[in-house]
This record gives sequence, structure tokens and C-alpha cells, in this order.
Amino acid sequence: MKHIQDLGHTKRTIFLAEDDIDDQEMLEFAVKEVDPLAKIVSITNGRKFIALLDGIPDHELPVLIILDYNLPELTGVEIVKLLNQKGRYQAIPKVMWSTSSSPVHKSISIELGILDYIIKPSDMASFISIAKHMLSFIKEPMA
Repeated sequence: MKHIQDLGHTKRTIFLAEDDIDDQEMLEFAVKEVDPLAKIVSITNGRKFIALLDGIPDHELPVLIILDYNLPELTGVEIVKLLNQKGRYQAIPKVMWSTSSSPVHKSISIELGILDYIIKPSDMASFISIAKHMLSFIKEPMA
């Protein structure tokens, strides 16, 4: 896990809440393949994710938040509910991803304002395709 002082200031910081290290590494690799200047800050626990996000200044907020549906301590859904209570997080695009293909999980996520609910892939080509899709939600210019 990277700490706040390691974040630096970049318009391409993406926050990833993911407790499976393999999925975390595969997505990080795929995002770097699509956008070499993107910086991913990975957090493996829901409470730590919220604490890290709440502890950074507005100008260092991420341009994209990717949440695993099932996380220890706070789930992706619980995180989104907390983020929705704070205005400073409203403009940040949020994507949920999960191993679960449950239509209920997808419906709950979309109702909370998640832009997409993505099933985790199993091969690198799919990870790269998904990374491109996720990065397409970033609203700010990448320059």
C-alpha cells in the first residue's frame, strides 16, 4: 500500500480498492499498458481506503475510483454510500468490479451511481480491454 506522502500530484491518479493481490497486479499492469503515465494507488481494505481518501486535499483527489464489490471491513457498496454523502467525491467517476455476476449486485451498484459494474476477467487481453473501458470514464483531460 502506498502512503499519502508517496502520492505526489498527478492528474492521472486512480484509486483501486482491491484485496486480491493477483487482481490488483493484473489491473495495475493493464492500466499501465493503456496509459503509462497513470498512477494507481491500491488499498486492500475498505476502511483504509476511506481513511486515505478522506486524508488527501481536494487537488489530489483521484480521477477514477475502482472498487471491488467484496472487500474486508467495508464493501465496495458501503464505500460508495459513504462517498455519496460527501460532495467532494461526486464528480469522481466510480467503477465497481467483482467476480460475482449477480444481477442484484450490479443493480445495487448502478442505483448508487456507479458508472459500470464489471466482471473480473481471467486473461490479460481482457484485463487490457477492461482497463481501456475504465479509463474512458475519466472526465478530466489527461494532459
